[in-house]
Amino acid sequence: MKLLVTGGAGFIGSAVVRLAVRRGVQVVNVDALTYAACLANVAEVADSPLYAFEHVNICDRPALDRVFATHQPDAVMHLAAESHVDRSIDSPGTFIETNITGTYTLLEAARAYWQERDRFDGFRFHHVSTDEVFGSLGPDGLFTEETPYDPRSPYSASKAASDHLVRAWGETFGLPTVLSNCSNNYGPYHFPEKLIPVVILRALAGQEIPVYGTGENVRDWLYVEDHADALLTVLEKGAPGRSYNIGGENEARNIDIVRTLCAILDRKRPGPAPYARQITLVADRPGHDQRYAIDPTRIATELGWRPSVTLEEGLEKTVQWYLDNEDWWRALQDRDGVGARLGTG
Repeated sequence: MKLLVTGGAGFIGSAVVRLAVRRGVQVVNVDALTYAACLANVAEVADSPLYAFEHVNICDRPALDRVFATHQPDAVMHLAAESHVDRSIDSPGTFIETNITGTYTLLEAARAYWQERDRFDGFRFHHVSTDEVFGSLGPDGLFTEETPYDPRSPYSASKAASDHLVRAWGETFGLPTVLSNCSNNYGPYHFPEKLIPVVILRALAGQEIPVYGTGENVRDWLYVEDHADALLTVLEKGAPGRSYNIGGENEARNIDIVRTLCAILDRKRPGPAPYARQITLVADRPGHDQRYAIDPTRIATELGWRPSVTLEEGLEKTVQWYLDNEDWWRALQDRDGVGARLGTG
């Protein structure tokens, strides 16, 4: 199989690229290399004959047409997106352009390519989305594939719109689409603006560790390499027109995640004082969703997939990766917005 991956130099996309190439899949990585992308994320496969890179923005239709014509993929996995909620509060237009217009442009390029080749059997367009499109849960309940959409941030609204576009192209034009909505990812190569890498790096730097509000917000945490495995499973086995919720089955409050990371660092890289003393409660994010949690029954029963990494194992592995890969994250410290508080409204 030849797989075209958009956003393959990003956090989740690069995990997919690395795993797919290790499994013998030909991969074409299409990435615009915006601020959160990093080709070092795919350095381990860059010299493989199975790997190709195209520096292309998904809003550029002529460039996409060239990529499809040149590489003739059997499937598309669409991960390219602006993804940081805080940035979407400050600059929503960028999210509308990439996540909505970009998805539309990619769908049209994929549809033209598929139709020109007589709608060949086996083609798939896999759109990768987020559980944030479902809004916020109370203390009970889980998101299922039938949960009504209720996005609360510019980011989640733009992803909800892209989900609707993908479903519409499937229904209207017959494009063979599958869709997945995941919970919060974490793990190696996570760009240092999200909660877990921020905690690790600020702790190591001796800086305040910011926690929004009281830290009571709950997320379901999914180790990124588990997610990559799930995405390739959905691509291979998922039924056209079907959607699959991918969760880590690891709910935790933000404050508990932060304290756990500090305790791991206390063991692995002891400082002059316990790292938890650096925890600082800060003003909450506007519209901060209280709780996300996924019911993964469909992907487990229909496709036979379950996460393999517990939250405790994943956090240990993640902290160790950041300790072992200082050159990677040091090189990103001067990128736009890194280390700054964004999205205060």
